[in-house]
Parts: sequence; structure tokens; C-alpha cells
Amino acid sequence: MNEKIEKTIDLLTTYLLTYGINVVGAIATLVFGYLMAGWLARLTHQAMRRSGKIDAVFHQLPGKFVRTAVMVFTLIAVLNRFGVETTSLIAMLGAAGLAIGLALQGTLSNVAAGVMILVFRPFKVGDAVQLGGTVYIIDDVGFFVCKGHLPDGPMVFLPNSSIWGHTIINLSVTDQDIRRIDAVYGIAYNDDINAALKILRQIAADEARILDTPAPLIQVESLGDNSVNILFRVWTSRQDWWATKLDLIQRCKEALEQGGCSFPFPQREVHHYQVEAKQTR
Repeated sequence: MNEKIEKTIDLLTTYLLTYGINVVGAIATLVFGYLMAGWLARLTHQAMRRSGKIDAVFHQLPGKFVRTAVMVFTLIAVLNRFGVETTSLIAMLGAAGLAIGLALQGTLSNVAAGVMILVFRPFKVGDAVQLGGTVYIIDDVGFFVCKGHLPDGPMVFLPNSSIWGHTIINLSVTDQDIRRIDAVYGIAYNDDINAALKILRQIAADEARILDTPAPLIQVESLGDNSVNILFRVWTSRQDWWATKLDLIQRCKEALEQGGCSFPFPQREVHHYQVEAKQTR
């Protein structure tokens, strides 16, 4: 009986020495890995915040990625101490990640497009952006969707993949911060063309919001079916473009009418031929 007890005690002592050291080492590895993950995540986050060239949306993402990566390697090291075959575990995790990636293909495409938008910055919050013929005002830029609203108010959620897959026209950013106004005014064929040109050029010269460079272009553009078409092309600052355009439409029309010019309506000449019916016997 004493020999059996001694053997049992020896066996328990052996297990405690063998696995106890592993358990203590595993706990120490977990604590060290947890502390190291937090420290590296904070260090990465602070480095991202100090950089003025990185969008604020990116500040927390690298830190979270570093924390997750360190904790994964820590868990693999702990399992390896207990004899778990980590190679097969890594392969299983890779297969699971592939399956999840295929299942979330649409979501991941939005994330990828969101990263491209945040890196290249084709627009920022507050910009007016034209996508597929529709104008949106951007309110927020995210990894999955961009929030915005239409000019008349309704809110819009734009998936990033649909934004990055279209031609993006940023109406709030122009070359040299100026924008062109194009208008065409049609006068009757019996009106004085030179008088009409003089009136329009005087309006352009009197308008303070119209820039001298590039110079205004006011010339006869074409001879239409019902009118002589005069091109009125001027440049303004981007901020004044919309208000100036609306003012000029009214002022040019009123000035041309006061100067004796008329705006002919489309006319169509119809010839009616009467064909006598043949008499049949």
C-alpha cells in the first residue's frame, strides 16, 4: 500500500512539475502578450495621430490591427506550449478566413473602396459631388458607406463600392478655384448682331464677379433654324458661379430686349398639298 501511495505521489509530482511549468508559462505569456498588444496599439495610434497627412478615420484602425495580430500570435504560442499542432490550426483559420471572405465579398469590396477613397481623397465632407448624373452633398466618409444628402434635403447612404466604380466629379474643387459660365442667346435674323454683341460685352464688363483672365468670349456661335445664336462665355470664382449665372440670365435677356433684340420662337413651315381623288366607275 505504501508503495502505491509513493508511486501516486511521484506521478502527481511529475505531472505538476511538467504541466505546472507549462501553465505558469502560458499565464505569463498571456499576460505579457496582452500588455504588449495594448502598448503597441497605443504607440501605433499616437503615431497615426501625430501625422497630419493621414485621415482621422485611419487613426484607430492600425492600432486595432496590431493588437489583434499580437494577441493571435500570443494564443498560438500558448497552445504550442501544451503540444497543440499549431500548423493545422493556422491552416484551419486560413480556410475559415477564406470562407468568411467569400461570404462577405460585397462588404469587403465596400471596405476596399472605402480605403481607396480615404487614401486618394477625391472629396471631403461638405463637398458637392456628382455621381452618375446625380449631385450629392457629402456629410460623412466611412469604411463601408458615405453619408450625404441631396441638394433638396433627403438623406442618402452611398456604398463605397458604387462610388469608386463611377466617375467622380467634385463640383466643389475646380482648377485655379474658378469656373466657367456658358450661355447661348438667340436673336432674330433681322436683329442687329453687332448691337447685341455690344450689349452682352458691356454686361460682362460691368459685372464685378466676372474675371478678366481668362477673358470673356462673346461671339456668334451658330446660325440656327430660327435664330442667330450668340455664345456668352465668362469665368467667375467658384464661390460666385451659381449666383452670377442666375443673375446674368435675367440681366442679359432684359438688356437685349431693351436694345431692340427679340427672342424668336421656334417656327415650322408646313405646306399642305391637296390631291384630287380619282373617280372610279
